[in-house]
Amino acid sequence: MDQQMATNLPTRLAAEAQKPVIRWLLDSDPSIRWQVMRDLIGAPAEAIAVERARVATEGAGARLLALQGADGRWGGAAWNRGWDSTMHVLMLLRDLGLDPASDQARRAVHLVNDRVTWNGCGPRECDGNAFFQGEVEPCINGQVAAVGAYFRQDVRGIIDRLLAEQLPDGGWNCEAANGSTRSSFNTTICVLEALFEYERTDGGSHDVVEARLHGQEYLLERSLFRRLSTGAVIERDRKGSTAWSNFAFPTWWHYDLLRGLDYLCNAGVAPDQRVAEAIDLVVSKCQDDGTWLLETRYPGVMPIETDSGAGQPSRWNTLRALRVLNWSSAGT
Repeated sequence: MDQQMATNLPTRLAAEAQKPVIRWLLDSDPSIRWQVMRDLIGAPAEAIAVERARVATEGAGARLLALQGADGRWGGAAWNRGWDSTMHVLMLLRDLGLDPASDQARRAVHLVNDRVTWNGCGPRECDGNAFFQGEVEPCINGQVAAVGAYFRQDVRGIIDRLLAEQLPDGGWNCEAANGSTRSSFNTTICVLEALFEYERTDGGSHDVVEARLHGQEYLLERSLFRRLSTGAVIERDRKGSTAWSNFAFPTWWHYDLLRGLDYLCNAGVAPDQRVAEAIDLVVSKCQDDGTWLLETRYPGVMPIETDSGAGQPSRWNTLRALRVLNWSSAGT
């Protein structure tokens, strides 16, 4: 940890920051440091803001911004099946906490808004759509709306479409267009994050809030990973065959328990008995040194590396796990 950072903290917080796992997290990228300062050690707002500003000019955030093409795109596409497209990089920049008000964010997003369309990246009828108009799949549109709302873009058109696509059980499913009447955890988490981001930036109309609360009940009624009909644990995702008990970062369109809990934490949902089992699983995965591993790495081309690799201690998973545990303990 930067010595000056430690000396600028009040005594109690400085002591907290000296814990080995916290020191390890602080000895890293600005995108992790500012979130540790905000969520784990309660640093002063001014110090947090100074650290957050570095995301645009140093480390992972700066490297991602530098990869944007003159045509506004990353990876030469609005969206692709790898992880280096415009949508995926904007999702990652949101995870990193790039300040939407920074000059660098405004410039990058202006290029996207001005020049990027869905031509060749989705259904043909969407070719002429501007990036923040989205396409047709609720999973993809959820991610576009989440980054659009975060970066202060007009995504009300996508939001209205998502509201109309909510299923009776409270969630969403990309397969609904093909006749599915049951929601998908993967699609639902993408849409929930979008609705919450929209609420934070737009104030949240009654219909948006109502849909989001209904959607998060879909997760909570199932204890985040059980079948409502039988109570049986859902061992693996039917679409991607991934285990929801294994934690990834970045998650992209995939659901896992840590992502579900992190959403509930960020949304300020009061933890209750329905999340207890998922919280216990998070606790059980803490290593002897206080870290959590990167358990899953989804195949595809990453725009930049964010961790040391699958099976290794992960700063991102450790940050998110500790944030969730702080949330759960504060609510009990």
